[in-house]
Amino acid sequence: MPAVYSELRRLARAQLAKERLGHTLQPTALVNEVFLRLGSYQRISWQDRAHFFAVAARIMRRVLVDHARKRRAAKRGGPADPVTLSESHLPGAPLNVDVLALDEALGRLEKKDARQSSIVEMRYFGGLSDEEIADVLRTTVAAVKRDWRVAKLWLRRALSVR
Repeated sequence: MPAVYSELRRLARAQLAKERLGHTLQPTALVNEVFLRLGSYQRISWQDRAHFFAVAARIMRRVLVDHARKRRAAKRGGPADPVTLSESHLPGAPLNVDVLALDEALGRLEKKDARQSSIVEMRYFGGLSDEEIADVLRTTVAAVKRDWRVAKLWLRRALSVR
């Protein structure tokens, strides 16, 4: 558990570094919430480390989206938490979007191509490598890289239209 906790904390710090300055959710709180929600996944037969972190990435996304929605509701329709998607995440110049817009775009991408959406989620929210993602999805690294490139371009277009 200490190794898993420290890795999730590293991922949480990296994820929150992409958020706006002064974000009220701290890495420890994010990881604690992920652990609480993981408790409801007792019936999952964990395949390996990558499978665990893929599920944790999905939960981390949900926690961040829930936090942004609560913040927006508290401000009575105020702005959502912006996320900077830099060149390391999407091609081209950095793009400022809010976490709710990113969640909405990923939902649309999931309807179009669930595998591409999963790849973005595992890579962006979970920090998984192409090899780990390929293991989780039971596919090749080349297929993951191809889908990642296509998904990045699709998200770039989807988020810049907003």
